[in-house]
Amino acid sequence: MPLGPWRKKNKSTKEHLVENEEVSGGHAGVGSLSKSTVNGAGLPPPPANQRPKLVFHTQLAHGSPTGRIEGFSNVKELYAKIAEAFNITPPEILFCTLNTHKIDMDKLLGGQIGLEDFIFAHIKGIRKEVEVYKSEEALGLTITDNGAGYAFIKRIKEGSVVDGVKVINVGDHVECINGRNIVGTRHYEVACMLKELPKDKSFTLKLVEPMKSFEMLEPRSKGAKPASDNKIGTGRGTLRLRSKGPATVEEEPTEFEEKAIKKVDDLLESYMGIRDTELAATMVEVGRDKKNPDEFAMALDETLGDFAFPDEFVFDVWGAIGDAKQGRV
Repeated sequence: MPLGPWRKKNKSTKEHLVENEEVSGGHAGVGSLSKSTVNGAGLPPPPANQRPKLVFHTQLAHGSPTGRIEGFSNVKELYAKIAEAFNITPPEILFCTLNTHKIDMDKLLGGQIGLEDFIFAHIKGIRKEVEVYKSEEALGLTITDNGAGYAFIKRIKEGSVVDGVKVINVGDHVECINGRNIVGTRHYEVACMLKELPKDKSFTLKLVEPMKSFEMLEPRSKGAKPASDNKIGTGRGTLRLRSKGPATVEEEPTEFEEKAIKKVDDLLESYMGIRDTELAATMVEVGRDKKNPDEFAMALDETLGDFAFPDEFVFDVWGAIGDAKQGRV
């Protein structure tokens, strides 16, 4: 359909586990790899003998022995495997970072994991309740989520309302807003709830910060830099985790893909107050071969029907993908 008001759709797509086997040697060993022919969310999985067989190493970010995990196809299954390895429950995990135990939003695990990446799981630490006076329309927060029901703070804008509340930190999970439990609420809905809070009034946040080791107790970070030069994934390829459909092994993102994904992620922050590289990568993938904005809008509606994107945002994303193709980003 052409651009205009979009309906929300509820789709059910059976998720498939990646078949894995342990291999010896290496930081995060790679078993039998073959390039996946699955390039779109929700398509049938490749034959069993062509699926990736992978093992990853993991630790709890505040300190733990090293565990080995395998057999996951999406973030929820990944958290379940990590929880099993360390004898904790999946809801204790707030988010994961790649190749660093620090709360570094530039290293946040999103929809792709490098085949040689080391996974650090950040679990729940201290709970805190904070009263904030909303003196301006914008709070200065960027929200993301962990793909398993927890929204958390990815960035705090310098000089903003929240920047002045020093007990609020990057990485804090937003559990309640004014007494309303928002566990299970997607990041864009949480961002909208915060934006709609009335100006010149106080509101209450219940937050859960990640557990820290002694060496992680350091001055507050502002979070991820919007124009970061960090690549998505490392190693010889990446494991692409999808919310719908099977995980696939893909080549590292091309220069076009990296530029386009960063630009679309910036647009998500500008329009919706969220950052989500998995969502941005999906939008770039959808728009790669589309010939005009209407065709792109229809494809977005089919693939991401749960999101009601504004028309102006869709046009800007289409333009960003086109600029990346032409090398103008």
